[in-house]
Amino acid sequence: MVGAAATVWPLVAQMNPDAATIAAGAPIQVDLTPIAEGQDIKVFWRGKPIYISHRTKKQIEEAQKVPLSSLPDPQADSARVKEGHDQWLVVIGICTHLGCIPIAHEGNYDGFFCPCHGSQYDSSGRIRQGPAPANLAVPPYSFVSDTKIQIG
Repeated sequence: MVGAAATVWPLVAQMNPDAATIAAGAPIQVDLTPIAEGQDIKVFWRGKPIYISHRTKKQIEEAQKVPLSSLPDPQADSARVKEGHDQWLVVIGICTHLGCIPIAHEGNYDGFFCPCHGSQYDSSGRIRQGPAPANLAVPPYSFVSDTKIQIG
């Protein structure tokens, strides 16, 4: 029995994508269960930092109340999250100004702050202040279950 398992294991292991394949853009799955309300985590997909934010009720309400006419890159909060999952924000953590990596839960809008040149994003990842011309990008993702997403 042990000999059979030892023979089969390399065959099974080679079916898993290697690190180069994952870096090239293979989809990744992320378990949301350990992310507490109000917490952000950073994962990497295609070599890019991806922020996954478990937004609080207050953050969601603030993001939904912002008049679109006040935004440099107008986009409704509902267009940046998946329906029925308003508490989860998934964005590519690259500042749209010069490609720096912003810091989560910083700045004037309880969102993201890029210390390099002062761009500030809200809790929906929308640019609110500073030189960045656009919102943080939302990567392609979907909910596999209520507690797991697939990016890519």
